[in-house]
Amino acid sequence: MKQTIVLDTEFVTGIPDRLAEHTLYVSMKYATVAHKCCCGCGLEVVTPLSPTDWKLTYDGVSVSLHPSIGNWSFPCRSHYWIDKGKVRWAGDMTQEQIDHVRAHDRRAKARYFSQPAQTIKSYSPLTPSKPKGGFWSWLSRFWR
Repeated sequence: MKQTIVLDTEFVTGIPDRLAEHTLYVSMKYATVAHKCCCGCGLEVVTPLSPTDWKLTYDGVSVSLHPSIGNWSFPCRSHYWIDKGKVRWAGDMTQEQIDHVRAHDRRAKARYFSQPAQTIKSYSPLTPSKPKGGFWSWLSRFWR
């Protein structure tokens, strides 16, 4: 099993020319997240944020990306989740499974972009996390 990696997050306007290891660069302006592949191969991973690509959740401390990062076109073929700033390794996938995921993604994009423009909701690439513990827990934070 691969070791757990903790990622730092930098909110930037534009993605820098050189990416540091174990750092997520989040550009809200360009709705993009970039990082070096977590396997250590050094290749750069770019995840566009959109209704048909990745979604970012920020809880005020750490970032999560959904769905998983599958670097199947890289020699390393690494596959992992970024969950609350930590890398959670996922299992390898067969080429048949990868082809199935890619076909699903193409169909989702086609459905989304075939909608009449007026039915498409405005999109924000940032999904705030909900406070844990319910309303009273959330409200009590104001009196601490």
